[in-house]
Amino acid sequence: MENNGGADYSRTSRRSILRATSGAVAGVGLAGVATADSGERREVNVGFENDRGRNAAAEAATDVRREFAFDAMTITVPERALNGLRRNPNVRYVERNGEMHAFEQTTPWGVDRVDAPVAHDAGEGGSGADVAIIDTGVDSTHEALQDVLGEGAAFTGCGGFACLFGGNGNDCNRSWDDDNDHGTHCAGTAVAPDDGTGVVGVATRSTLHPVKVLDCLGSGTNSDIAAGIEHTAEQGWDVASLSLGGAQSDLVSDACAYAHDNGVLVVAAAGNDGECTDCVSYPAAEPNVIAVSATTESDEIAAFSSTGPEIDIAAPGEGIYSTVAGGYDTLSGTSMACPHVAGAAGQLMSNGYTNEEARARLQETAEDIGLEEAEQGHGLLDVAAALDA
Repeated sequence: MENNGGADYSRTSRRSILRATSGAVAGVGLAGVATADSGERREVNVGFENDRGRNAAAEAATDVRREFAFDAMTITVPERALNGLRRNPNVRYVERNGEMHAFEQTTPWGVDRVDAPVAHDAGEGGSGADVAIIDTGVDSTHEALQDVLGEGAAFTGCGGFACLFGGNGNDCNRSWDDDNDHGTHCAGTAVAPDDGTGVVGVATRSTLHPVKVLDCLGSGTNSDIAAGIEHTAEQGWDVASLSLGGAQSDLVSDACAYAHDNGVLVVAAAGNDGECTDCVSYPAAEPNVIAVSATTESDEIAAFSSTGPEIDIAAPGEGIYSTVAGGYDTLSGTSMACPHVAGAAGQLMSNGYTNEEARARLQETAEDIGLEEAEQGHGLLDVAAALDA
């Protein structure tokens, strides 16, 4: 496990340690050296109760690797000296200096189900595409998103009094930081890179742009949301992922049309009003927006998913593992389905598709999983087929 602070990695000679110990220990130092210079050596961690234990560890060592502030040190010691240290009543423990390892990267079932790894193996990662996650923001320090993090913007505040009663307590290091978790979760599904850390997203080499329009409680005004969509269009970014919704708003409708006319492919979650029919939320129900419903691991429509004639495509949305502020978590919702499609759209647009062409390609290559058209639209997202991988 890598050490990032405090302790000194430089090797400290046994001689300098002995100088700092008591005169009695210094008096027996030469005998200790003579014994220590022969036999097989081990690197161990020694915890001690008091200065006598510290002195005993220092005396036995041929080399002191590191000293800690909490009554422990890492030393190299002859194997023959280990038993003596273990029996010393002033020594709390003697352990082999083992290793820890980063947890292996995980490919969430949803990313696997839409065949994104097949596209990755074919070299398709969405390089050069810009994907805006218009949401609660994105954790600016998340380990799994650093390599793809681009420019962000905020149209609502981060933190504040209301967050004392909700939110995730995340530090607002940037104005667009995520104080809720929702936006970071969507970001990981859409664009988490395949770099051995955390999780793999759909478009592993697209650039992530956090656009914060929702507060720590997950709410935002129509004006803030419209401003975020407008900003995405004016930056020339390729995809706007909107895992949010509500009643129809003329202002948000205008913003979606503006983004579409400026080449942005707008993707939105259908809503979580299921079981229901003809209940797709806005802006997903807008004609120039891709409406995404949610499916389960068994290719059923998720019980919570809104359905209706506006559904374009389905994507995994139940039990989705992804990034959250400071870590990882499993969430469910059409909010989780939407970024699968946004990531796929980014991959297509990185290959030169326009927003309209990308939408048509996603529809024509979707997999028919036997659901009603109002549930799956054209079918389940198939990233590999869309990219001819």
